Amino acid sequence: MLPEKGHFKRLAIGQQNGGLNLSVFKIRRTHQGSSQSGPEYWTLTGWAKSWSDTLLAPASRLLARMGVQPNLLSAIGFLAASAAGALVASGYISMGGWLLLISGPFDALDGALARTAGLETRFGAFLDSFMDRYSEAAVLFGILLWSTLHGNRIVVVLTFVALVGSFMVSYARARAEGLNISCKIGLFTRLERYIVLTLTLLTGQLVIGLALLASLANFTALQRMFHVYRQSLNE
Repeated sequence: MLPEKGHFKRLAIGQQNGGLNLSVFKIRRTHQGSSQSGPEYWTLTGWAKSWSDTLLAPASRLLARMGVQPNLLSAIGFLAASAAGALVASGYISMGGWLLLISGPFDALDGALARTAGLETRFGAFLDSFMDRYSEAAVLFGILLWSTLHGNRIVVVLTFVALVGSFMVSYARARAEGLNISCKIGLFTRLERYIVLTLTLLTGQLVIGLALLASLANFTALQRMFHVYRQSLNE
């Protein structure tokens, strides 16, 4: 899952009334523009992906020689995250955090392995994102179930709002790209949510962590909505 490639359009320098009109000279980002064309488009997820091949190359080459399939890593990551959710639902919150932490490398390695082994497919990319959504939902559902059984209404509400925000971030990007508008921007993308959720479980600070996750995930969804609105004005 590499950062988007794109191009820029340079608007011509015009003349009005015999004089040079410099006000129209600018560089405009197109729909397929780079996700890193400026600070507005920087995300921790995008930065990590730009370094992923270098950092994960040794492990991905080893796995490629062993004949491991990328989809297998996606499945293992999903199973580990699901097990983490089950532990959290059973009250073993910190243990669930450690298992969620272990699931992270599998999520990172599947894409790197696909590129290294030349096994990149559209279905593989789809399955990776598909499993990511279920993995995140499994952990949040574990928190929701535990908090419901223990009558912790604040955590129930925060978990629900965090879950909605998480899926709206993903939906906003998918819907925008269906309209041919690149939408990889946002403050709280997949990696940021994974880090906060893992730390929330490891520390047991559910109210603080979920409040942060709920507010910033929904803020990111609104960021993407505003981004699509701005891009649509350029059409």
